[in-house]
Amino acid sequence: MKTFVALLFLLAFNNLCFSQSAKPATQKVDSTKAIETVEVSCGQCQFKMAGKGCNLAVRIKGKSYFVDGTTIDEHGDAHADDGFCKAIRKAEVQGKIVKNKFVATYFKLL
Repeated sequence: MKTFVALLFLLAFNNLCFSQSAKPATQKVDSTKAIETVEVSCGQCQFKMAGKGCNLAVRIKGKSYFVDGTTIDEHGDAHADDGFCKAIRKAEVQGKIVKNKFVATYFKLL
């Protein structure tokens, strides 16, 4: 019985770990739309946007938007030296602005 419980625990833990780490970044390219290179960072820490916590944002033509379609945690440790909370990075993106948010259909960190 102990072996069965241990095996169940191990399977549940394994599933949890891989389901979180295997979550792919948005990668659906629309060949009819241009891919833009934009600044990306933490909206609150680097772009001084209002909000709680740390959330991924893009800056397009001087205006900042929070991102839907991918998250800050899908692109590494946000608080590392080169992470989004400490640095402004570049990314190739596709998507559209909907209700003052950038809805990403493609997002590739450069």
